[in-house]
Amino acid sequence: MKPATTKILYWVFTILFAAFFTMDAIGGITKQQAGVDVMQHLGYPVYVMQITGVAKILGVIAILQPKFNTIKEWAFAGFAFNFIGAFASRAIVGDSGFLLIFPLIMLAFMFVPYLLWKKLAGIKSSAPVSMQTALA
Repeated sequence: MKPATTKILYWVFTILFAAFFTMDAIGGITKQQAGVDVMQHLGYPVYVMQITGVAKILGVIAILQPKFNTIKEWAFAGFAFNFIGAFASRAIVGDSGFLLIFPLIMLAFMFVPYLLWKKLAGIKSSAPVSMQTALA
């Protein structure tokens, strides 16, 4: 895949992921009823929605910024922990079907921008200095 194609795909998937989690975070911060119902079903206190909502906003900002790679890496890890925890929570309360596998689908989707980001980082590090500026 050409570096330009990789960059376009990276930004498309990153923006889709960021948009989804920005909406999810806003729903949590504002305690939307659907989220409250899920938290009660899973046995978590409702105030956790606001804590995770703020964390998701910070994670989205970290993923969208291009400068601080370690923070971006931790943000991806945080989202991965979120999906794994959501899957485990759903399994523990006995949910099945789509409710159970949706966090795993989102985990797989998250790996698309993550792996494209890593591929871009590899392209940048192996490119001549003049090309690195063009890829940034």
